[in-house]
Amino acid sequence: MKKILLPIIVCVLLLITSISSFSQPIRLFAGRYTDTGGKGLYLFDLNRESGTFKELSEAEAGPNPSYFCISKKKGLIYAANEVMEFNGVNGGGVTALKYDPEKGSIEKIKDLLVPDGGPCFISMTHDESYLLLANYSSSSITVVRLDANGIPDSVTDKISFPENESKVSHPHMISFGPSGKKVYLTDLGLDRIVIYDFDNKTGKLSQNGIINFPKGTGPRHFVFNNSETKMYVICELNSTISVLDVDKDGGLKLVQTLTTLAEDFKGESNCADIHLGKNEQFLYGSNRGENTIVTYKIETDGKLKLAGRTSCGGDWPRNFVIDPTGKYLLAANQKSGNIFLYKIDQKSGLPVTTSKEFKIDSPVCLKF
Repeated sequence: MKKILLPIIVCVLLLITSISSFSQPIRLFAGRYTDTGGKGLYLFDLNRESGTFKELSEAEAGPNPSYFCISKKKGLIYAANEVMEFNGVNGGGVTALKYDPEKGSIEKIKDLLVPDGGPCFISMTHDESYLLLANYSSSSITVVRLDANGIPDSVTDKISFPENESKVSHPHMISFGPSGKKVYLTDLGLDRIVIYDFDNKTGKLSQNGIINFPKGTGPRHFVFNNSETKMYVICELNSTISVLDVDKDGGLKLVQTLTTLAEDFKGESNCADIHLGKNEQFLYGSNRGENTIVTYKIETDGKLKLAGRTSCGGDWPRNFVIDPTGKYLLAANQKSGNIFLYKIDQKSGLPVTTSKEFKIDSPVCLKF
């Protein structure tokens, strides 16, 4: 009898633990444009099961903190200030903030001028010793050194891109691949991805390769699978997602391109964000205009097959995020000013509306 009861007891305890974990709130960070006033970075306790948002903190993160990255190891947040004038000087900015998980608070501790300006994306090196910024409006990228405490210290590199055939460069995302071997930059204006080597001692980038996309594509954001054999790129201007093979040296080869829009959609639409589901069975992208989250099934060869599309729950889904369990998706709808919560159907992969939302002016970046 004991042998029979033991597995049953274990299963019950696991079920109770699972239910309890979903009823516990999880911390959600949200950044927004500040053109209409107010502070730019918010911290919430999100109860995923009830769909309730409890605001814990609102922090001054400089003007237009439109994208940010988080060092959970050091308890720091780094926000890219998407402006062309920062603290009265021509350029953009990066603002560092201290996160206290026990108090549920965020506090600004330092900011630094970014040459030229207009940074729209920020990421960290794997060892968290440098920040990488893509400066959309000024056609450049910047590297910022962090000191031993993780505080922005100095600019170690800046690369500017000239016009090419009367086309203006618009860097949109810069980040390492999962292995940390190469740095990848999407250039939306020049329809290309640039590959770099990075010198961790000097903080300098050196170009290693370029892969060109068809004119008018506008590669914007990308994500790798965990094994770093595939890169998935969402392209803003022609509303497509491309699949690229990644070789052992970090080189790229385009193998598939699919539209993100419904066949009967009429009007203008621009893609924005892209994320993999937790178990890499599904890929998600957002359409601004069609106002949908599009879902693809990932086949065994890494290529994509359309699974369906879901209304974003508002207008202009600039950014979205999947929670750490892989069971929930939140869409940040910039123009309608709301964060919309979905449950993800684990069989179909499709986001299912909970009809739960939080109103916030111009949300543009969400992270857990």
